[in-house]
Amino acid sequence: MSELVRFGVAVDEELLKKFDKLTVARGYANRSEAIRDLMRDALIQQQWQQDEEVVGVITLLYDHHARNLEAQLTDIQHDHHSQILSTMHIHLDHDHCLEIIAVRGTGRQIEALATQLIGMKGVRHGKLTATSTGRGLR
Repeated sequence: MSELVRFGVAVDEELLKKFDKLTVARGYANRSEAIRDLMRDALIQQQWQQDEEVVGVITLLYDHHARNLEAQLTDIQHDHHSQILSTMHIHLDHDHCLEIIAVRGTGRQIEALATQLIGMKGVRHGKLTATSTGRGLR
């Protein structure tokens, strides 16, 4: 592990008070942990924009009774098998299912796949949660 480095930052007092409240509300041990988390998030966003290899999760809430939707979702997933690591299908009730899809690929590939799946007729809600493979982050 690399050595910790201390540095100073000038911040408006009101902004710092709000940030400290957020730090406590989110359960960070201290301000430094919260700032490190923000830095990592910015680096992950950069990885997605630079089209590096990334990972993420696509969640889909959909109507179980939508005509041919399950077959279409499965076909799309088979077409993108090289980006899909795993899926989990959950029956929420008689009418609704939740699909959780773990994905890996370039940012462009994953965003295109998520957009295609989320935009399908019968999908009530969908979301891509983007993260990193962990390379380059500490």
